[in-house]
Amino acid sequence: MTLKLRDLSLKPDLFGNGHGLCAGCAEPVSVRQILSALENPPVVALATGCLEVSSTRFPDTTWKVPLIHSAFENSATTISGVEAAYKALVRKGRMEDRPLTFVVFAGDGATYDIGFQWLSGALERGHKFVYVCLNNEGYMNTGIQRSSATLLGAWTTTTPSGDARPGKPEWHKDMTKIVAAHGIPYVAQAASHNWKDLITKVRKAEQADGPAFINVLTPCDRGWRFEPEKTMEVSQLMVEAGLWPLYEVVNGKYKMTGARQKKRPVIDALLSQKRFSHITKNADDATIAGIQAKVDEEWDALQALCNMPVAAE
Repeated sequence: MTLKLRDLSLKPDLFGNGHGLCAGCAEPVSVRQILSALENPPVVALATGCLEVSSTRFPDTTWKVPLIHSAFENSATTISGVEAAYKALVRKGRMEDRPLTFVVFAGDGATYDIGFQWLSGALERGHKFVYVCLNNEGYMNTGIQRSSATLLGAWTTTTPSGDARPGKPEWHKDMTKIVAAHGIPYVAQAASHNWKDLITKVRKAEQADGPAFINVLTPCDRGWRFEPEKTMEVSQLMVEAGLWPLYEVVNGKYKMTGARQKKRPVIDALLSQKRFSHITKNADDATIAGIQAKVDEEWDALQALCNMPVAAE
């Protein structure tokens, strides 16, 4: 699979100008990359969230593809129905049988929390679609509330920092591995700053014989509290610190696609985001040590799943 940036740049932009997403938002960057990577014309189901409310304001739309707006929870079910209806119409001779790619774009709130059972059901039924979770680690659209994707220790409006509570007290849900446990053909983690890795995974997801899932880290400058021009730098720091490893699961087999070794301690990534300023002001904070220990533990577990040697203590 050869990826040439020039070829991608010549493809039509299926996510146009005029959206209302924040300056520095990683979502439109990732959406453009994903749509440009697809070989077939896409049909999109879009869950309620930042991307939806900012790109479909009546009477305008940023999208140049067939699009169905779903509620927060049911975009996976919507695309399942579209895929099933298309196959039925082709069988009955009422539609031309031509390659189409059915795609979902949803945030982490709509994926990890509200829509989890709907997604799980669609995966179990085996509908052929690509589900993209644009993971900005919170309910940013409704006021920066915590989700089960939010990192331990992070400030949000529902996990405020103070003397009694140092931000979010729970570890985040590992949604990528939960989806992989469904036994679907293709699952991956990607990040906004690494366009080549993301596009390669989109191509593989599109070609999968059944449902595919890509969890994309899309930093939110408003919710994470960093300057808009730092978005891709923050994304890279999260990956290099091991907080968001890049890997894929192809027919049940795990493979690292990013760095095989963590390049940075987690505090380097935490310092880039003011949502952690209440703990990073003290480098010896117990929460930082707890995050580092958990990241190290999960990194070793992932290496073992990828049949890679785990570093000695």
